[in-house]
Amino acid sequence: MSVQSNSGSGGGSLEATPSWSQLSSSPTISQQHITATAKSKEGPMEELHSLDPRRQELLEARFTGAVSGNTVGSTGSTSGGAKGLANESSNHSYGSLGSSSDKESETPEKKHSESSRGRKRKADTYSESSQGKTSTRGPKISDYFDFQGGNGSSPVRGLPSVRRSPQNSHSAPGSIIRQNSSSPTSLCFGEHNPKASKFVQTELTGLKLAALESNKSLDLEKKEGRIDDLLRANCDLRRQIDEQQKLLEKYKERLNKCITMSKKLLIEKSTQEKQSCREKSMQDRLRLGHFTTVRHGASYTEQWTDGYAFQNLIKQQEGINQQREDIERQRKLLAKRKPPNPASPSLSVASTSEPKQRKTKVVNGNDSDPFLKPSLPQLLTLAEYHEQEEIFKLRLGHLKKEEAEIQAELERLERVRNLHIRELKRINNEDSSAFKDHPTLNERYLLLHLLGRGGFSEVYKAFDLFEQRYAAVKIHQLNKNWREEKKENYHKHACREYRIHKQLDHPRIVKLYDYFSLDTDTFCTVLEFCEGNDLDFYLKQNKLMSEKEARSIVMQIVSALRYLNEIKPPIIHYDLKPGNILLVDGTACGEIKITDFGLSKIMDDDNYGVDGMDLTSQGAGTYWYLPPECFVVGKEPPKISNKVDVWSVGVIFFQCLYGRKPFGHNQSQQDILQENTILKATEVQFPAKPQASTEAKAFIRRCLAYRKEDRFDVHQLCSDTYLLPHMRRSNSSGSLQPSASSLPTY
Repeated sequence: MSVQSNSGSGGGSLEATPSWSQLSSSPTISQQHITATAKSKEGPMEELHSLDPRRQELLEARFTGAVSGNTVGSTGSTSGGAKGLANESSNHSYGSLGSSSDKESETPEKKHSESSRGRKRKADTYSESSQGKTSTRGPKISDYFDFQGGNGSSPVRGLPSVRRSPQNSHSAPGSIIRQNSSSPTSLCFGEHNPKASKFVQTELTGLKLAALESNKSLDLEKKEGRIDDLLRANCDLRRQIDEQQKLLEKYKERLNKCITMSKKLLIEKSTQEKQSCREKSMQDRLRLGHFTTVRHGASYTEQWTDGYAFQNLIKQQEGINQQREDIERQRKLLAKRKPPNPASPSLSVASTSEPKQRKTKVVNGNDSDPFLKPSLPQLLTLAEYHEQEEIFKLRLGHLKKEEAEIQAELERLERVRNLHIRELKRINNEDSSAFKDHPTLNERYLLLHLLGRGGFSEVYKAFDLFEQRYAAVKIHQLNKNWREEKKENYHKHACREYRIHKQLDHPRIVKLYDYFSLDTDTFCTVLEFCEGNDLDFYLKQNKLMSEKEARSIVMQIVSALRYLNEIKPPIIHYDLKPGNILLVDGTACGEIKITDFGLSKIMDDDNYGVDGMDLTSQGAGTYWYLPPECFVVGKEPPKISNKVDVWSVGVIFFQCLYGRKPFGHNQSQQDILQENTILKATEVQFPAKPQASTEAKAFIRRCLAYRKEDRFDVHQLCSDTYLLPHMRRSNSSGSLQPSASSLPTY
């Protein structure tokens, strides 16, 4: 028998073998596809089972493989792409993707003639071509087998050779050869067109898909595992963050407790210090003196009254003066009892004849003096006279020594009294201050006690709770009765000082830490705290100092001035004076720091020319320490430069050496301005005492040159030979050479 299919498309007939399920279930399809020379009236299942067992096995394998080939066939028929996957030569693909016209032709109830089937195939071809699809059928299944007259080598025994139709000769290129390598009964179909490309479809694709799926699943598992790990890590990190937050909160609480305890201890310490200072002041009031209020008409003034220590010293001085007067009187009496000199006999005769004459006058009654005259002192021997004279001299020497001691004690008490007066004023100002109860400014600075008070500011010793260090807080309080313009000007001036001072960083300059406002009329600046006093207070206490100490201070001042002139833009301090030079440890042999940049000038390119910059604040400053060019009055303001600070250095050095100012000493600023004292200071005069070296005097003259053109500037002053390491003059050449002590030792 033969298996044929009359359905086709595209002008060619293709043989198609029905599926195994159709053969086993539909007798109609089996009768249409199975033809034999003698049509038997047996059922389709009997014809199928009458096939050769090998043929049956091949057909089972073939139709079983059609399930896997369905995917490719379906893709080819639906895509309609240019690659021609719909034109596969496999009958399985065609059997699974038969058109509706094929199914209708295979139904026995709707049999038509050959012409009608041809027209229907043409219509199907036209419809498929109009949809952009090429559905060319492959060769018949019988073309893949070699028939040898029905011998045993043919897959179907006794079947006649099937003649290929002309339509079968146009098989689509790119037909696929399917091979089931995994089945032992696999079929290999080859095309008769040698030019057609060959493809292999096996179950390896399924393996690859399985491998890809396994890889994807592995990747997915890895990603899920990674996500789980990250989630666990995230949970751990969150837990650690929570722990750290709790620990941080714990430390913050502990820190706040420490700060609270520090504040408490600092306040207790400050309170104890205040109490001890007041107790000491009360004791010193009796010993050193105190202020008493005295009424003068309708006004009251404070008058100073010395304490018992001064009164005792004054009484001792009065006693010494009284003893000195007694000794002088006794010395005069002793001179009258001085024995005559044996070398001059005429004097002795005259002295002996005078009492005789007086005696004769009394006897004769010629003396008219009714008063009784005292007897003449008895003359002493020469040894007695010299002995008494020596005693008087020793007593006078002892009194002189006691007087010197009393004078030294008075000077010491005067220094202590100055401190006592300063402390009394400080306590009075502190009691009247609005910040006396240890407030914490800006939630950071704990005020401890008042250091001093100026015109519009108070300086407190404070403790920085953030940086854990002492600081000096300067509180600027504006007068509430001032006009807004004056307040704004003062605040602008303070902000300018803050901007200038904030950028300075030098070991000889007081550092400015912070700046903040309390209210509209009060703002604060936070400065570096120095334990000692200023140079002005030291000079008031000690009058003067040695040349070495003064030279050391001047060297440190010049070092700070060099820094101020090396930064960009350079700065003129303009208000150098002993009150603005702080002694770090309170002595003249230690470090110094410069402060108060309220009057400083910035030498920027806009206002600084070749001959200097205009002095816009004429009249400000401390007149004893300003050069003559600052007092020149004209149509245009005077020009100044860093030589202003050089003049101030010369005045400070002179005051340290001699204990007095070179110009305008004991004069007020008003007197200096009215009498033009500084404008007349053409030459400096040096006192005879105390002694100073010639080099020191020459250095002062260079600093105090009247004409600013002749005066050193800061850079020349830094390289002055007097400020260099100690030099000694060579005896032979007269040149300056380093001393042996200044040479480096190895």
